[in-house]
Amino acid sequence: MFERIKRYLSPPDSKYNTRQIMVWLWDAWKGNRLQAFLNASIGLLSVVVSLSAVWAIQNAIDIAAGAKQGSIYFAVGIMGLLVLCNFALNISSVWIKNILGIRAQNRMQQRLLDRILRSEWQSKEKRHSGDVINRLEEDVKAVINFLTEVLPNSVSTLTLFIGAFIYLYSLDKVLSIIIIVMLPLAAGLSRIYVQKMRQLSREVRKSDSKVQSVLTETIQNRMLIKIMESDDAMVGKLEDTQSELRQNVVKRTWFSVIANFILNFGFSLGYLVAFLWSAIRLSNHTLTFGGMTAFLQLVNRVQGPAKNLTHLIPQFVSVFTAAERLMELEENPLEEQGRPVYVKAPCGVRLEHVSYAYEEGGNVIEDLSFDFKPGSCTAILGETGAGKTTLVRMILALMKPQKGKVLLYNDRDSRQLSPLMRCNFVYVPQGNTLLSGTIRDNLKLGKLDATDEEMEEALRISCADFVMKLPEGLSTVCSESGGGLSEGQAQRIAIARALLRDRSIMLFDEATSALDPDTEKRLLQNILEKQNKTVIFITHRPAVIDYCTQSLKIDKI
Repeated sequence: MFERIKRYLSPPDSKYNTRQIMVWLWDAWKGNRLQAFLNASIGLLSVVVSLSAVWAIQNAIDIAAGAKQGSIYFAVGIMGLLVLCNFALNISSVWIKNILGIRAQNRMQQRLLDRILRSEWQSKEKRHSGDVINRLEEDVKAVINFLTEVLPNSVSTLTLFIGAFIYLYSLDKVLSIIIIVMLPLAAGLSRIYVQKMRQLSREVRKSDSKVQSVLTETIQNRMLIKIMESDDAMVGKLEDTQSELRQNVVKRTWFSVIANFILNFGFSLGYLVAFLWSAIRLSNHTLTFGGMTAFLQLVNRVQGPAKNLTHLIPQFVSVFTAAERLMELEENPLEEQGRPVYVKAPCGVRLEHVSYAYEEGGNVIEDLSFDFKPGSCTAILGETGAGKTTLVRMILALMKPQKGKVLLYNDRDSRQLSPLMRCNFVYVPQGNTLLSGTIRDNLKLGKLDATDEEMEEALRISCADFVMKLPEGLSTVCSESGGGLSEGQAQRIAIARALLRDRSIMLFDEATSALDPDTEKRLLQNILEKQNKTVIFITHRPAVIDYCTQSLKIDKI
């Protein structure tokens, strides 16, 4: 039986088995149990109010029709009180959903983002950034909604179903059994619905990620697209991916409409049978008008929860798709975790017979040995594709050499480089690496507690003191990728950010490529003035090479 349930919930092409997904969902639910408990409590209270309302309406109608004695005002007052209780419960439910719900989504997004940032760096990303963002938004929302609302609400739904059935059974045993007998048929139809809907939902989510990927990539590269006059081509590409999404949504919608029509037709037929049965009893004077009203309301309260319960398994299976997509984001192994390992300055980097080759090509670096001595200034030279970037990634412990060793050392100690030693490095990558926000915000990425005076000094050394002449100074707002600044200005601010980090070894990857010769010369003089750092330049610029004490030329293999 358990194996049949596993096959039912997990399609053949699923990457994870049922147990793995259930364990992941259980772990995700741990931090959201308060919200789930509150939703379940409100749901159970709503069941009590709902069934009490059935009795209150029956009581009021029977009093008004003279079938029983009592005050009609008091009876209507009870109905009004129950209406107010229902309003209060609805307001509480909305408040919990909107306030605690967004917090739960935020927590899961933070956890997943932290996991992504702490995982091992991949030279070739498996997934488009747009796809990752789509998963962090839509799939997180689906999982949180299921764990904090769908599951807790199913408790109250099941309670309402049992309570309404018992109430209905007390009024008419035969009809209550007839209604129950019809439910296995609905459950059988839901199984067919589940299997097909799982496949269609995965296709929709996949095509939705494609649309977001195209949008993200187009916005990020809109300047290039404008220059290449490829506006129509990119809009056309978006239309193609959107068309694929629409087709998948149409397929899923048609199947859902047909399946729901069949299911609702069965429930409607059951309601008509109940109505006919109660009408016959009413005409035979074996049921009061208030009893008939209560009778029909109870049928609704049996059928409604039954319908929701038949949808629970499809919802359960549907959330598996979202959980799988989020679990895939956690597939990359974590980097070595622990306290940062600082090596006393001055320190250097030594390569001992280092080799590295990518899967899709031959060796990039082969049997390379070199010593970036403490306090030295080195220029790394080589044509495109020779392996300069790969070498930098190994020095920064983003990649491990497949052969040989990368050592971090000083005059007393020598250790094999690991991610925990990245704290000894400063890195200025090629191109514009500023984030949206103020210049102050960007600089504080180098040192969170930096004072304005420290920032101004770093800007001066990096020849970026033009910032202090701007109307807003450090509070000047930059748009995405340093929008509003020239490439040279953005580059100098990025160097100032690195200087604020103030670590023993500094790596500059073509970091002066956007500077004019005079500014470049002043910048190099300022950086190398104290000669207390180990500096490594990846460069083609003759001016930079002239300031270096040694050079490493990497030949393309």
